Amino acid sequence: MSGIVEKMRSQLALALEKAVEKAVEKGTIPSVTVPEFVVEVPREKGHGDFATNLAMMLARPAKNAPRKLADIIVENFELADVPVQKVEIAGPGFINFYLEPTWIYQALEEIEEQGAHYGRLEMGAGTKVQVEFVSANPTGLLHMGNARGAALGDSIASILDFAGYEVQREYYINDAGNQIENFGKSLEARYLQQLGQEVPLPEDGYHGEDLIETVKNFIAQYKDSYLTADAASRRSKLVEFALKEKLTDIKNSLLDFGVVYDVWFSEQSLHQGGLVDKTLAELKERGYLYQEQEALWFKATAFGDEKDEVVVRSNGIPTYFAADIAYHKNKFDRGFNKVINIWGADHHGHVNRMKGAIEALGYSRDALEVVLMQLVRLLRGGEVVRMSKRTGQFVTLAELIEEVGKDAARYFFVMRSPDSHLEFDLDLAKSQSNDNPVFYIQYAHARICSIFRQLEEQGRKKPRAAEVDLKVLKEEPEQDLIRKLADFPVEVSMAAQMLAPHRIARYLHDLASAFHSFYNSHRVIVEDPQISNARLVLVNCTRIVLKNALRLIGVSAPERM
Repeated sequence: MSGIVEKMRSQLALALEKAVEKAVEKGTIPSVTVPEFVVEVPREKGHGDFATNLAMMLARPAKNAPRKLADIIVENFELADVPVQKVEIAGPGFINFYLEPTWIYQALEEIEEQGAHYGRLEMGAGTKVQVEFVSANPTGLLHMGNARGAALGDSIASILDFAGYEVQREYYINDAGNQIENFGKSLEARYLQQLGQEVPLPEDGYHGEDLIETVKNFIAQYKDSYLTADAASRRSKLVEFALKEKLTDIKNSLLDFGVVYDVWFSEQSLHQGGLVDKTLAELKERGYLYQEQEALWFKATAFGDEKDEVVVRSNGIPTYFAADIAYHKNKFDRGFNKVINIWGADHHGHVNRMKGAIEALGYSRDALEVVLMQLVRLLRGGEVVRMSKRTGQFVTLAELIEEVGKDAARYFFVMRSPDSHLEFDLDLAKSQSNDNPVFYIQYAHARICSIFRQLEEQGRKKPRAAEVDLKVLKEEPEQDLIRKLADFPVEVSMAAQMLAPHRIARYLHDLASAFHSFYNSHRVIVEDPQISNARLVLVNCTRIVLKNALRLIGVSAPERM
């Protein structure tokens, strides 16, 4: 299902290739292979429905000026092949096509027929993709960076699924290594403090207030029975209890945020199953590890990195990087063709060495794609919000959902490109005004639902596109709205290719804007039955597309507001 815009683009490209072939036969263009060219929707409405750069791409092989070639192409273009009303040559040699207005009406029939599947593509052709996101240390609660990662990762997974990929969502639980040791020491200090002993918190430990709550829960269950236990046993039991509690908190927060994982993968399992050692042995066999200063190093510089990286420390303990390499090998061994990670921008330096390690193991470095996301700043009353009531440090995801709701949080986190810093305005997210993009979009959906409730009250049935004369929809706001609906499959395709949920967020805002512009100047239920029925088909199709697009970014489509 490619949508009428893509079909028309293909028809125009084919007709353009035929025009060049015809000109070559006539001798007005020398015998050349048609170069790669694009047929695209111009940004400026005045530049037509579609435009192509074919004449400019042909200039060098055909040894002629682009505008001269554009004249020849247009002269040989068969208008009968496509519903073209007018062709113009613009600028350095662009060819702009203005189509018959009727070409767009087919979109409404497609939308009505496909319903919840409208916009679904087959571009993935069942390619197996894994999207790993959030993967926060289970040593505390989820914060704003995790929340942005959750919204981005889940939306990317939904978009790829809609584009025909076989997608799996995964959370990597960092339950091994230094951070867990420090976590154990921090829990032990809090435990002893709660039982009346004066002990300091480790300097490099976890100072969040939520650990006091965890330890109180531990004491409620085990009392002071671990007070006299040896330190190793005490820490081990505290870590076991706290990890279970923190993971439950994380899972519940993500569930409230609309995020459900297919797999929760434990880092401990890599060590226990010997996968880290096996992976290092394979890298050594391939000649990419060497011993120096009693440590084992990976030759990252062989793959374009600035320096080599330690994988086993001089004390014999593997680094986090070693476990990460084993984890990525495991992903590919599970049969994924593509692996996508959502990481914070502070992991930028880790990307190239990870791709290098993948390549060293015999996989394509391009099979791993990393989406880096910038920091989030919360604003209230124009001031930066820094403190959390619960942790005393950062605002948690649970607190954010409680304050602004899942829908506003999800939309705000994906409305900007991941590589741009995000200022999350809490006051705006809660406001019920057109300045709040979430309210503006959801209100468009609710408005349409109220129209159909009104229709039902009148005892009338929803008209079908096949039974209606859609050609009466000739006003500019009607045409603009139909065109925007027709663009949805293209937006899904671009968002999937670029791993860019912000394209869907922007499309939704543009679609809501086109609907509100139409609605504010044209009544839907009018006396003329032809116009009334055609407009009812139009707004019903708008409702379908709004709901489909909102679903891709995990935002609901309310019927009343």
